[in-house]
Amino acid sequence: MTLQQLQKDMIAAMKSGEKVRKNVISSLIAAVKKYAIDNGARDNITEEITDMVILKELKSAKEQLDTCPAEREDLIAEYTTNFEIIKEYAPAQMGEEEIKALLLEKFADVIATRNKGMIMKAVMAELKGKADGKLINKIVADLC
Repeated sequence: MTLQQLQKDMIAAMKSGEKVRKNVISSLIAAVKKYAIDNGARDNITEEITDMVILKELKSAKEQLDTCPAEREDLIAEYTTNFEIIKEYAPAQMGEEEIKALLLEKFADVIATRNKGMIMKAVMAELKGKADGKLINKIVADLC
């Protein structure tokens, strides 16, 4: 996802009167710009930066939804809407079978050591942003 695409979608949401969608996309744009400024990439915001920030915001929205009290149905509805909108922009994540196949194919020598820390270090460099860390950790634990 590019920053330009997010901006176009925000403008489209404004024109169509979708206030909630516009606000969520606007917060994504702000988060991307803030991250870029903080890391000295203000003039060169790449797709990788945008995707990474979107994934971080998606995780944050999921945590917000998970920690919301069950009796607060109004907040649950709001958080669910926000989560679904952010999810539309998040890059596709690898599934359990894909991760397992990649691990067995590329990292068979590291997995043979049965050293979970060493395996995770090697694997996370390759799969960062492509798969959920908790899922990778679970699969590595199963393989060990």
